Amino acid sequence: MAFLLTHLPILPILLPMLAGTLLLFSSDSRHGPRLALSILALLAQFAIALLLLAGSDGRLTLPWTESIGVYALGGWVAPFGIVLVVDRLSAIMVLLTATLGLAALVYSVARWEKAGVHYLPLFQFLLMGLNGSFLTGDLFNLFVFFEIMLAASYGLLLHASGGPRVRAGLHYIVVNLVASLVFLIGIALVYGLTGTLNLAELPLRIAALPATDRALFNSAAALLGVVFLTKAAAWPLNFWLPAAYGHAVPPVGAIFAILTKVGVYVLLRLGVLFQESGSPAPAPFGGDWLFYCGLATMFSGTLGVLSSQSLDRLAAFLVVVSSGTLLTAFGFTGTLLTGPAIYYLVSSVLGGGAFFMLIEMAERNRRVGADLLAISQEAFGVELHDEDTPDEQVGVAIPAATAFLGLSFVACVLLLTGLPPLSGFVGKLALLGAALASLPAAPLIHTGLFIAALLISGLAGLIALSRLGIRVFWDMARPTPHLQWLEAGPVAFLLTLCLGLALLPEELLALAEAASRSLYDPADYIGAVLSPVRGGQP
Repeated sequence: MAFLLTHLPILPILLPMLAGTLLLFSSDSRHGPRLALSILALLAQFAIALLLLAGSDGRLTLPWTESIGVYALGGWVAPFGIVLVVDRLSAIMVLLTATLGLAALVYSVARWEKAGVHYLPLFQFLLMGLNGSFLTGDLFNLFVFFEIMLAASYGLLLHASGGPRVRAGLHYIVVNLVASLVFLIGIALVYGLTGTLNLAELPLRIAALPATDRALFNSAAALLGVVFLTKAAAWPLNFWLPAAYGHAVPPVGAIFAILTKVGVYVLLRLGVLFQESGSPAPAPFGGDWLFYCGLATMFSGTLGVLSSQSLDRLAAFLVVVSSGTLLTAFGFTGTLLTGPAIYYLVSSVLGGGAFFMLIEMAERNRRVGADLLAISQEAFGVELHDEDTPDEQVGVAIPAATAFLGLSFVACVLLLTGLPPLSGFVGKLALLGAALASLPAAPLIHTGLFIAALLISGLAGLIALSRLGIRVFWDMARPTPHLQWLEAGPVAFLLTLCLGLALLPEELLALAEAASRSLYDPADYIGAVLSPVRGGQP
């Protein structure tokens, strides 16, 4: 047991890597064991994420005694070795990834993982890339995990059939390949100037740069910022997202709800560390740059929400709005909004994931889809003759299916627009309260713009969701929907978690505030990573 706890930080990366490799080389005929391996691997990741969060929050005794744990691969300590760093924020993100991934994978088992090849290993590799991005302690390995995450997302986005999905997927691939090239250029410039890529050592090296090199470093940081803003779907670099997310199959759209938050997370992490160098963080990692970029993203996302004529495209624009809200909050003067923003991040990701999966079930008997043509007759237990075969034949009727879909849709509306009594309301109320509490330290114009944007985006979401919801659920001619428990269960699970977030607001907001305080005390982070005693592998 002590050995397992010692190596706990590497397991969220190691487990999906091993599971994905085994799935990739296993026979497709062994379908049952493959599914069992996938789900067991995710359950193990979920349990490990819980342990990491409990350890970083001081609720569980782990080999590290502080709130920040550092794992040195091969015993090579920083800044020369590769390190993984676990603090409250990274542990929250790893747990959020495992939670959303578990729900999406169970939903996939109903039929979607059969719509193409290599779905299960690609899903595991996506989780590996996500977990590595949240835990890594240096820029180069951040690039490596980004590429693992993106490579898996390419295959998942193109999963199943359909020309629109292929076109959206190709646009997504091209944009991210260009971003990856810019990422490499930025990393090369940073390394050439500072001689390190370790996140903890970077502030010390930046502070020692001569004035003649500082402008070049700011240019390198700007290149990195453009990459992370693209990943975060910030305006005007978010043109690729609505089509890509809107055309993804439902469980892929659900897990994609957290991909944009990787960019937001890195912008926040690097922005705080850059400020430790003794000068303001370079653009766009903090201050007015991040604030106004987030505000523009909220505005563009709100316009997209109002103009959406389909639920899947609307869900994609709601992801843009949530990213814009987080960027605006993190760019706000002071740190009061960071804790509520972390709470809002968790709520929006869970709600967005549930909504992507709910959309397909709600519209199943209203539309036909090319997706269905790629799924075998055995997957459904019925015969699909042609493109005109209605979706209502898919699945088995569950008791009160219509009521479940209606109540779940209402819950998603309340959650994503910030209305009571679910966690979306708690998150937005906490953000509004923190914005008002920041006066008079924060500029009045910032507070006014943020509050107005938050309220207007919520109102726009309510209008658009109500309009499209009426179109879907007030169709008197629609037949009784047929669902499977494996599809309804994950949606109910995520919505129940959001209800739990709302029922325990003080405890969870306190955890988010503790994560914020730890984040904005970079001296502890730097000391934990660079100290040979505390930073070394126990």
